[in-house]
Amino acid sequence: MALDHPQKLNSLGFAKPPSETRVVVAMSGGVDSSVVAAQLASEGYDVVGVTLQLYDHGAALAKKGACCAGLDIHDARRVAEEMGFPHYVLDYENVFKDAVIDEFADSYLAGATPVPCIRCNERVKFKDLLETAKDLDADCMATGHYIQRKMGAEKAELHSAADDARDQSYFLFSTKQEQLDFLRFPLGHLPSKDATRELAAKFGLSVADKPDSQDICFVPNGNYAAVIEKLRPGAAEPGDIVDTDGNVLGQHNGVIHYTIGQRRGLGIGGLADPLYVVRLDVDKKHVIVGPKELLSTRTIPVREINWLGDAPLMSQEEWHVLVRVRSTRPPRPAIIRPISETEASVELLTPEDGVSPGQACVFYDTESSRIFGGGWIWRGY
Repeated sequence: MALDHPQKLNSLGFAKPPSETRVVVAMSGGVDSSVVAAQLASEGYDVVGVTLQLYDHGAALAKKGACCAGLDIHDARRVAEEMGFPHYVLDYENVFKDAVIDEFADSYLAGATPVPCIRCNERVKFKDLLETAKDLDADCMATGHYIQRKMGAEKAELHSAADDARDQSYFLFSTKQEQLDFLRFPLGHLPSKDATRELAAKFGLSVADKPDSQDICFVPNGNYAAVIEKLRPGAAEPGDIVDTDGNVLGQHNGVIHYTIGQRRGLGIGGLADPLYVVRLDVDKKHVIVGPKELLSTRTIPVREINWLGDAPLMSQEEWHVLVRVRSTRPPRPAIIRPISETEASVELLTPEDGVSPGQACVFYDTESSRIFGGGWIWRGY
């Protein structure tokens, strides 16, 4: 008697032909997500492209290098036409303002250094857009992020990208398990960005040579202060630059112009040792400065933890991991000591400079590329 052979899984992990597998591709208009859409369309998947309009483009149309300007919507639509799949633009302006921009302004004013791209992934792209994908009867949603999803013994796991230089794990640590089950990241295994551009050229995409976006999409030219002033009038009020004992050393033209760890541009001369911004006190309008050693942090309080390990966070008193406290720094050895399912104290085995509230602390396995999630640093001193 012949045995039924189980159907082989397709490249997205489903036991059916690509033509019967619907995938919504989140398209920013850039080369990465365009390549994902083109690749899946060429493999015969039922592709639906979706682009989010996240903020008012009136003033932004002329701006280069942002992820959501009007030009990008045009580019995404053009790729869909070139590859022959449907494309929709969804107006998420109000959601984006409520979920991302307002908190960005408030936390920046509170002396934090926010990372709005994480909140956008967490609260908009992987929440509302993901629900929209399900409403469209999609089997999964694919994005152009450089991160890997691998099937482990227990469940789908999040892993760093094959190319360390492109890895976006710092910005995706808050991806929940149920989101990870539905998401796919087709670029995460590629060796380099050049490989992505080669695919774009192979598919003849008009965006093959489009430059990468650099800035936060609603912060042109990286000028945070100008955006905050617009969102929160009066935020740039002048005040005192003081040392840790409260002695006035100089004046500043607004706390929003300073970040923790900053050394240049303080306008304080004639001192034997260089001074760094060690704290911001918005209520008193104080920029507090001190010697470099005051920036060193060994213990970091973390909250709003998203834990992606196999066993519950509270099942162990200590977890020996690697952590990254800034997107631009390599992971360092650390110990997580859980306080609750969503709070922990993280001890760095070697102190870090400039750990700032509002940044993320992302957890990595010491033995593999797996990401165990992470949390938000809420008091860096």
